Amino acid sequence: MTTPAETSFYQTLPLSSDLKLRRRFMVVDEPLLGNLRFGLLLEVLDKVAEEASLKYVNRFHPEARVVTAAIDNIFVRRPADVTRDIVCHARINHVGKSSIEVGIRVEQPGEPANHIASCYFTMVARSGIGEGAVSVALPPLDYADGYEKERFGKAVARRQEYKQQQAALHEPPSRKEYEMLTRLHDAQENPGFYGHLAGRLVTDAWERMYPEQENVPQKIFGGYLIRRAYELSAICSELVAPNRSIIAAVNRINFFHPVRMGDKLHFTSRVVYTNGSFVCVEAGIERISRDRTANALSNSCLFTFVNVDDKLNHQPVPQVYPTTYAEDGRYLAAHRSYQAVVEHHSII
Repeated sequence: MTTPAETSFYQTLPLSSDLKLRRRFMVVDEPLLGNLRFGLLLEVLDKVAEEASLKYVNRFHPEARVVTAAIDNIFVRRPADVTRDIVCHARINHVGKSSIEVGIRVEQPGEPANHIASCYFTMVARSGIGEGAVSVALPPLDYADGYEKERFGKAVARRQEYKQQQAALHEPPSRKEYEMLTRLHDAQENPGFYGHLAGRLVTDAWERMYPEQENVPQKIFGGYLIRRAYELSAICSELVAPNRSIIAAVNRINFFHPVRMGDKLHFTSRVVYTNGSFVCVEAGIERISRDRTANALSNSCLFTFVNVDDKLNHQPVPQVYPTTYAEDGRYLAAHRSYQAVVEHHSII
């Protein structure tokens, strides 16, 4: 049997020496703290998770592929320095019947060492092409020592926590939450109200998928999709963030339906919630097949941004006001997700 340590996979982005690569990862071509394109890093991380899990899967199913099913919480601990190398260390933490959880630690070695983020990808092993693809069974890992067993336990706990969070999202508002929403609605009735209405804080874009974005046969690379969703969401966050908006956390990204070549995609991002210096943006990707006979939600994402000044000090953002029932639901879901994040983790 294979131990988690034997599944380790490394990838280094040599930003210190490859000036062309460094320029590609820059937000702007000037000195700026945290001057790293996080959406492009997300695309790299998705590929790292694929390579790490594929090495394991192909030991037992040489012709199988892996696809991304979900990206769990990514918490940005510290901003990255675009002039230093970035090392992505991936390792499989848990193997289910056909699913794999890949943990990736993103850091910049040296003095001082910089732990940028930790993230967790859920991959699924598949065999076949197109509509004929099926999931394949995988053997479990052998947890040889206490540390590996601890990582396995945390992986199981994350799955359980996510299920509990999803169940909680469908619960009706508590009295405290109801009073919160009532205050937001009452404020809109005051004469001279000029607050930021959630319904106006929306951006969208359309894009056609071409063969150059193909990864798994006949399917579009998921990393490309989440990069585009992130980039649009970052622009959307600037509708309410008065200073500079940078990523603080990826709350969750789900992959519901594969995207195929020729599909037309509709990207929509909405500012759904603000708190202190934080802005939560919900993004969705709707796919429309080339023959326009299929229409489905391909991906859903929730990103948390933080509004900062030139020295990355937190700055306040205005309150966002939901008006409709749907906006209330998005506001409440983002509020609960945000509370769960800050309760358990320290973010940028």
